[in-house]
Amino acid sequence: MSFVHSGGRDERASNHTTFVVDQLGRGIVAGEYPEGTMIPLDPDLCEMFGVSRTVVREAKKTLIAKGLIQSKAKVGTHVRKSDDWNMFDEDVLMWHAAQKNPVKFYEELFEIRMIFEPAAAAKAATMANSVDSARLTQLVDDMENATDRASFAVADYEFHKQILKLSRNRFLHSLGDMVQTALYSLFMAEANDAFPQNKIEVALKHRKIALAIAGGEAATARDAMTAVISESYARTQPQYK
Repeated sequence: MSFVHSGGRDERASNHTTFVVDQLGRGIVAGEYPEGTMIPLDPDLCEMFGVSRTVVREAKKTLIAKGLIQSKAKVGTHVRKSDDWNMFDEDVLMWHAAQKNPVKFYEELFEIRMIFEPAAAAKAATMANSVDSARLTQLVDDMENATDRASFAVADYEFHKQILKLSRNRFLHSLGDMVQTALYSLFMAEANDAFPQNKIEVALKHRKIALAIAGGEAATARDAMTAVISESYARTQPQYK
């Protein structure tokens, strides 16, 4: 049995594969390789990224698993339709969030949030105890007292994750983790100018959710979450138009 020490050949190959996956994935999502078109041949990719054929093959396997590309013998590798992409894959989400003008992506995120987050808030209102409620209140306080955009975003991110956790539904919890990660990236990309003016208002809307959950008011929690998501969408849209 052999072990590869840190910095060994296997680790370097893994790092190279990750780099190639990231570069090709970003290019595909950004439309540099349009749907239905062929990506460069393996020798060209090797030269493009300065890596071995083994690295290129592993990178392509990863992108195939994510639904971005399809490889056929004697034909080559082409980009699949975006409808076939695995939008629940963390990398695919992050590549979309990193686009300069992610209008469609943000609209789709808004739609899926409206489907499951209000329901999760209502469920949390029937499940949360005093400790859970105190945690939500603390996160709202953190949002209100945040001194920079990053700390505000973290508190907001953790607040929504906590509600999904309180739903006691593992599917919602996992789905929410991915969606919130993408939203965090979008939030951090927004202009800093809006942060000081919006902070208190946004925190107040979230406090209404926390109070409803603490009071066991499922319908109120659902409505408050719906309002938060809708206002977040409306607040962000002008930037991406």
